[in-house]
Amino acid sequence: MRAVVIIVFVVVYAAMILGRLPGLALDRAGAAVLGALALIAAGTMTVTDAWAAADVPTLALLFGLMVISAQLRLGGFYTAISRALIAASAGPAGLLARVMAAAATLSALLANDIVCLAMTPILVEATLARGLNPVPYLIGLAMAANIGSAATLIGNPQNMLIGQVANLPFGGYMLAALPSVVAGLAIAFAAVVWGFRGRFAGPKVTLDVPAPAYSPWQSAKGLAALTVCMIVFVWGGMARENVALGCAGALLLSRRMASRETLALVDWQLLLLFLGLFVVNREVAAVGLLDDLYRGVAACGVDLGRPAWLFTASVVLSNIVSNVPAVMLLLPGHGSPEQATLLAVSSTLAGNLLLPGSIANLIVADQAALLGVSMGFREHARIAAPATVLTLVVSGWLLLGV
Repeated sequence: MRAVVIIVFVVVYAAMILGRLPGLALDRAGAAVLGALALIAAGTMTVTDAWAAADVPTLALLFGLMVISAQLRLGGFYTAISRALIAASAGPAGLLARVMAAAATLSALLANDIVCLAMTPILVEATLARGLNPVPYLIGLAMAANIGSAATLIGNPQNMLIGQVANLPFGGYMLAALPSVVAGLAIAFAAVVWGFRGRFAGPKVTLDVPAPAYSPWQSAKGLAALTVCMIVFVWGGMARENVALGCAGALLLSRRMASRETLALVDWQLLLLFLGLFVVNREVAAVGLLDDLYRGVAACGVDLGRPAWLFTASVVLSNIVSNVPAVMLLLPGHGSPEQATLLAVSSTLAGNLLLPGSIANLIVADQAALLGVSMGFREHARIAAPATVLTLVVSGWLLLGV
């Protein structure tokens, strides 16, 4: 049975590295689910065992916050914010600062993927209408969304997992991560401004991007739910997943907004990715493969018990298999508050290094491409790679004191 688990592990994580399984129409989520199904079919575990392997509170928290995000998107909140930012009278650099600050703030409170999905089309439409090159703003949006999401335990999926498993205090984590986030935003802003100096202007193009109309009432409901969550998350008193699910349930009780529309915006692919990886990693640990991997790494002189090595391993692995699978591999045995905080900050900031390093980056690139704007790998790396390296160095100094 160990051989079966090893084969499944290799195949699933090959898909995490490549983004898909070559020759098959199977992406990361599909590969994770296939791996879980293969383990059950091979008899290494039962369906009951597979469900027990899932961290249900994390999945519940993810789902609840996705519903709140969907409410705000359908209520036109993201549309209104994006268009208000663009309409403000400001120079190219001032506009970039506004966009990045808004993206970072929203991503700290809501899933960064949803923020990028909602803001990208509006940003392309508005910059082209003003005769501006949209690419620097798109790169700024992607980088700021990733960096801002590191500020809280609900900004991105891997932080939600780390916060739930390590039982990190919401406010305590935020205070620890905020200096790295502020420094990262400043570095990213400077990198975009310097990298695109003299290239902010572009041809005027008129686009008509469809977007949800702004509804003050529906947006207010979503913001009220988010406010309740934040208050309870910071001051405690209830399990985070219970609060998120309660708020999600309240939002689904609507006479005007169809639950079908709200639930259609839930990222079921991400939830299935989590579920599949939970199952696969549980068996990897059960047969001792994870311990073998840790011993192999230690034999190479890499001591993951030391903060500096854990920080470095998180950065490297996040850019090989993506940050969610990387965190799932590194989190077992590294659940102390200090180690968990290192994992959350490093894995998130590392996502900006290369275009495929973060789902948020890919969402921005894909959404822009649908509107005829190219944010290519090289253009992104030219700005983001050096800025991310510097951000990680500063973050390491702030968190590790080295």
